[in-house]
Amino acid sequence: MAGYLARLGVEHDGPPSVEGLARLHRAHAERVPYTSLDIHLGRRTSVDPLESADRVVRTGRAGYCFLSNGAFAALLAALGYDVRWHVGAVQNRRMAEPPGRVVNHLALTVHGLAAAAAPDGRWLADVGLGDALHEPLPLVTGRSVQPPLELSLSPSVVAAGGWRLEHDELGSFAGMDFWPEPAEPGDLIAAHHELSTSPSSGFVQVLVVARRTATISEVLRGCVLQTVGPDRAVTERDLTGRSDWFDAVVDGFGLSLDDVTAEQRDRLWDRVRSGHETWVGAGRP
Repeated sequence: MAGYLARLGVEHDGPPSVEGLARLHRAHAERVPYTSLDIHLGRRTSVDPLESADRVVRTGRAGYCFLSNGAFAALLAALGYDVRWHVGAVQNRRMAEPPGRVVNHLALTVHGLAAAAAPDGRWLADVGLGDALHEPLPLVTGRSVQPPLELSLSPSVVAAGGWRLEHDELGSFAGMDFWPEPAEPGDLIAAHHELSTSPSSGFVQVLVVARRTATISEVLRGCVLQTVGPDRAVTERDLTGRSDWFDAVVDGFGLSLDDVTAEQRDRLWDRVRSGHETWVGAGRP
């Protein structure tokens, strides 16, 4: 995993620890953006965590939740962390209620790292929620401030024995519930195929890039870049010019496109613009 750590700019500094987990999580959230880019490049991916980890090493990106958290789990496991997969369901802003057991997210918990904030040693470590977590959250009921956003955890009312993450009102989604039972790649295969190939999938319709830093959250949907700043001020920019859009993706988000040819960039831009225009025409839900 030396190449993965190099991408994160982090050195392996000993056995698993709360501090080490937080350091890895912060680096991943900042340096490996959440994105549906490969879907829009027409590249097929799988939920094999080692494939996703290899893509991080080669390109500096993993993908959306199944792939980002799969890669991160592979890294943590290789470093000796007790990391477990869980089926999750994200509630978007259009949903009045949590969706129940709809498999559209992979959540991760890490065990065996006791601290004052987590007496039983359990943590939610999730780099696959885009603009949500910058650091791991202790798996206990309560609110946590990760500037500029506030998050909360509580027992889930739809996932028996599981947990509910409530996102900040300024966040890109309402919340996420996850089930307590351990999951594995096979539990995600059908959902991954649907989310990455179906014309009805939001990931297929509109390209998304998102990341967290210690002071901001930012999400690019199509050609709209929304940033929540340190003072919780929300700014929005329409990047309808090709050069502005690519500058934001490469320089702003740090998303490497070294493996994307000039011709592929042309096709990507055409698809992004088309998807953006359709999205705007539908009222930007």
